[in-house]
Formats: sequence, structure tokens, C-alpha cells
Amino acid sequence: MNFQEHFQGRFSNMLRWPQLDQLWDKVYEQPNDWYIYFVGELVPTAPVEAVELKQFIQEVDKLLHKEHDYDYCGIVYADNKEKPTMIKIFDPNNLGAVCGSSGSVVPPRWLLTRIPPETIIDNAPTPANRKRWWQRLFYK
Repeated sequence: MNFQEHFQGRFSNMLRWPQLDQLWDKVYEQPNDWYIYFVGELVPTAPVEAVELKQFIQEVDKLLHKEHDYDYCGIVYADNKEKPTMIKIFDPNNLGAVCGSSGSVVPPRWLLTRIPPETIIDNAPTPANRKRWWQRLFYK
């Protein structure tokens, strides 16, 4: 299956925060060959190192808990909860209609994938605060 087919395929929602914690644990168990794609920015051409993956997960988890201040998660989706190869992480400040019920689908802000990524079209401008967050993480 190619990247676009996989991206458009079936994903499961991490509805509760403990489910998200379990998903992160599964990723930590297989830390190699992950690409981190900040949708709207350049497509990565190489997987990140395990230490960068761990740092990203820790930081995005903090951001999600802080900015999605609910007793449920519901904004992270995985293709497989036990052996994930693609994880969609939606921006808590730009959820729109994730399911596309409004006629336009809001893409995830971040994508973790073991399949080399391809461009995902995002017609909305990338918020400056997200760019700064990203640069702080990876361009110190």
C-alpha cells in the first residue's frame, strides 16, 4: 500500500488519555524508522533518530494536554493501536471538522509515519506559534 492509500485508510481514535499513553509506549517499543512530518512544512526525507522521536512525543504530549484541556483526548488517530505505522496528530487549536462533515477536511498538524511521507495539502496558513514550537524542537 502506498503512502496516500494508507493515509486515507482506516484509523482508530485514542479517545482517552490512557489510550494515548499506551500508543506512545508502542512507538517507544519500535523507535526506528519513524518520520515526523509537520504538515504544511517540507516533507522529511529521512527518519528521525530514536532520541528525536522520544523528544517529539514528550513535547507534543505536553502540548496536547495543555491546549486540549478536556478529560478525553480524541485528537490522535493510529492505523493500528498495537503495531502503529502511521499516527495522525491534530492541532487542538485547529480541529475544524476532522471527519470532513463540513465538506472540508482539516489535515493533521503532525504525522508520525514509518512509510516515507508525501506532501499533504493544507490550505490553511501554518500558525506562527506552531512554527516556533517546531523550530524550538528541531532547530536549536
